[in-house]
Amino acid sequence: MRVNLTKKEIINSIYMQIGFSKIVIENLFEDLFSILLNELIIHKKVKISNFGTFKLKIKKSRIGRNPKTLEKKIISERNIISFKPSKELKYYINNNGTK
Repeated sequence: MRVNLTKKEIINSIYMQIGFSKIVIENLFEDLFSILLNELIIHKKVKISNFGTFKLKIKKSRIGRNPKTLEKKIISERNIISFKPSKELKYYINNNGTK
């Protein structure tokens, strides 16, 4: 069972499929994620057709408790990223990778 997919593995896979240099592919990969993150910060939502939608949400502050010591602390407000897969992605996953 595979747990992690590393950046290096993705770059090697793209390299094997299209044959561009690994430096070009790595720069392209970094630029892609930079664009996605910047758009997410600016617009709070990024939709990738046939894949899904990433949303930036605010999680309100709340009181948390250490289960060992039962000490209460305030967990501060923070941003979280949620992902909702598209219908096409759900279909693809549920049909074992066939379109």
